[in-house]
Amino acid sequence: MSASNLYLERYAYQQKYLAASDYGQPDLIVVLPCHNEPDLQTSLEALAACDPPKGEVAVIVVINASQASTKEVKQHNEQTLAACQSWVSAQSDRYTFHFILENELPKKHAGVGLARKIGMDEAVRMFDAQGQDGVILCFDADSTCEPNLLTEVERLFDENPKTPGCSIHFEHPLEGTLVDEVYAGILSYELHLRYYVDGLKYAAFPYAFQTIGSSMAVRSSAYQKQGGMNRRKAGEDFYFLHKIIPLGNFKELNTTKIIPSPRRSDRVPFGTGRAIGTWLDEGKSELLSYDPQVFEVLKNFFATVDPLYQSKETEFVWNHYPQSIQQFIPLVEFRPQINEFNAQANSLATFQKRFYQWFDGFKALKFVHFARDKFYPNVPIAEGVDWLFETLGKNSQPWDLKRKLVELRVEDKTHS
Repeated sequence: MSASNLYLERYAYQQKYLAASDYGQPDLIVVLPCHNEPDLQTSLEALAACDPPKGEVAVIVVINASQASTKEVKQHNEQTLAACQSWVSAQSDRYTFHFILENELPKKHAGVGLARKIGMDEAVRMFDAQGQDGVILCFDADSTCEPNLLTEVERLFDENPKTPGCSIHFEHPLEGTLVDEVYAGILSYELHLRYYVDGLKYAAFPYAFQTIGSSMAVRSSAYQKQGGMNRRKAGEDFYFLHKIIPLGNFKELNTTKIIPSPRRSDRVPFGTGRAIGTWLDEGKSELLSYDPQVFEVLKNFFATVDPLYQSKETEFVWNHYPQSIQQFIPLVEFRPQINEFNAQANSLATFQKRFYQWFDGFKALKFVHFARDKFYPNVPIAEGVDWLFETLGKNSQPWDLKRKLVELRVEDKTHS
């Protein structure tokens, strides 16, 4: 570790799992958390089959469990480690694989956030040892990918030296060996994920990006600058990326694809796996999502940001907001905030930066939920998506849900 690395000294997970002699000189490090996974090897095989980029690649797998996990879970983790070590011994030396087995994580913090943090902090140590600002790619132990994943991640960061991170295009499988209800559930759930972010894009929110833990990458320097990964048991990806995105120059990588698993899971308290489990248990016929009016309100709200720069009519503007905005941001909060931003800003760009540091991705999501609960109840996902396509000049009403999703994926890849 370099003497000047404040992050590793103060903020990294203090236990070191990998020996410095094993670090090598990777340029790109893939980090996978793995808790009681049934088929980690499939994910590793997908990575091993990737086209080799110019730089060296290392893969860090954090096989983890809580102190409070059952004996069966811990034994399964041990069996997973043994199987993977046997698998690695039969591989070529194209990429280097490192396995961390930690079956005694503190009960209070054990979860996917801490597991990601352990792996990503080890990646920082690797890069720091060679004085390099490498790229950390987050993947999941139940995902696969297209063969150009590693080369496309490398290319994006090479061609965009100021880019701190990126969100990578993902597509869940819509058919396979699982029961039909699983694929019906994941179809609707992915529509919901895309509809939310695309709704924010329609509203001209500058931080509208997907935040999927298995589909993101970040520079080591940006990771450290923003305090590293959090220890949340779920939603760690959303909270992490919404610290990286405001740095600016954040990108969407749409020239490759990650394929997350659609299966149910009880490994996290919310997220894709939990949503599918709830779908199956409740026998839902359709998924509800946000009313399009929520995004219309946000669009009109964000349209007032620029006119508020150096404006003396803050109260006048606030009085013309709909009740959903007025109740979410009372005038006693709104007026001093805008006055403060104007006092700090000597340009419109600085004012905008200050405003969206305040009304950030967390606050946007809170407003959407507030507006849903108080003003605009959820609607069927098909209704919301039809509105979204209407804003794009397309009539999607005759399409079934599967076609709506396929078409929305195309829109997201080509018009991001």
